[in-house]
Amino acid sequence: MRVTKRTNIAMRVLMYCAAHPDRLVTKSEIAGRCNASENHLAQVINRLAQLGFLHTQRGRNGGLELGRPAADIAIGSVFRAFEAPVPLAECFADADNTCPLTEACRLRVALQEAADAFYATLDPLTLDALVCGNAALLSILDPEPCNGIPANTSLAAE
Repeated sequence: MRVTKRTNIAMRVLMYCAAHPDRLVTKSEIAGRCNASENHLAQVINRLAQLGFLHTQRGRNGGLELGRPAADIAIGSVFRAFEAPVPLAECFADADNTCPLTEACRLRVALQEAADAFYATLDPLTLDALVCGNAALLSILDPEPCNGIPANTSLAAE
């Protein structure tokens, strides 16, 4: 399974916002820090806002922030929102499926089980668990403390 570029960018945006919980962040600062084009970011940010993961504010002092607490954002739901339209294989696409083996194919069943396991792993994982207390990530994103936890603190030490 390969994660699409949009999902990858969506996760970068959400992690950046989670690392800066006390202020609005800008598309240009995310682009610079997360190595993503502003055009791709604009499309992804718009979708994240439509889904309620982000809140955006226009204007001179505008920017974006998480639309809900990082602890309430399940990574599986983000992946489903961005990956769901992409069929895992041709046989999963109702309209474009030309495979003559679909009805008897055991590989299709195995692929579905693998996809289910993939999401089962991501579903309990929250944005908060990915970001807060992750000193290595926080030093890359150059944030202020996350939920009062300084960047050089590990949750494992608590």
